Amino acid sequence: MRTALLQSSGRPGSTAENLKVLDEAAGRAAAAGAALLVTSELFLTGYAIGDGIGVLAEPADGDAADAVAEITGRHGLAIAYGYPERAGERVYNSVQLISADGTRLAGYRKTHLFGCFERDHFTPGEQPVVQAELNGVTVGLMICYDVEFPENVRAHALAGTDLLLVPTAQMHPFQFVAESVVPVRAFENQLYVAYVNRVGHEGEFEFVGLSTLAGPDGIARARAGHAEELVLADVDPAFLAASREANPYLRDRRPGLYGALA
Repeated sequence: MRTALLQSSGRPGSTAENLKVLDEAAGRAAAAGAALLVTSELFLTGYAIGDGIGVLAEPADGDAADAVAEITGRHGLAIAYGYPERAGERVYNSVQLISADGTRLAGYRKTHLFGCFERDHFTPGEQPVVQAELNGVTVGLMICYDVEFPENVRAHALAGTDLLLVPTAQMHPFQFVAESVVPVRAFENQLYVAYVNRVGHEGEFEFVGLSTLAGPDGIARARAGHAEELVLADVDPAFLAASREANPYLRDRRPGLYGALA
């Protein structure tokens, strides 16, 4: 399954402009044979927009979701996008996966909030593993800081996730997460990880790019630089099955020894 990673910060503060950016990228991704396009964290609104987060937040079935569904249908590919989700009085840092026929397949709320900015504006989610089936691939959802907790990714591996989508807003000086941690997570859990970052400066933050799709062998199938970029790579179920057979981490676990972790 060809997967496109949209490394972009879009146009912070404007959902309408970001939908235009998404539409253009979806057209390019579809033309390159992609079945799935993944954006960065909070792509639809921007990350460092202060109280604008609450103003622009929408429900999972709101107008923005309808607009993304229209884009998926017109270009014939699924899209996973980051956005602030409003649910009653609460706002979550969320990612939603919409299929090529416009169906909302899954929504995930970030469980581990990073820093004062996120804790001031969001409520943490409580469901650690969210999955959907897409073209015969079990797709899992996660956001940024979540992937830095090994327990999170292992939970996905144990639940059968094949491809873990991680919209992110990875900032300087933590680029080693994109460079080293993400490929290691893919290897130790025997799955693919699509880690899709923002770029450039927003407020006090400098986003480092380096989006990657890492394979179960720990090797990056695609790696972006530090600028706006659309990169593509293939998720190969046959290679994944062979890798899992050759690297039996999950079979060789001894859960009885790990009680102290909880």
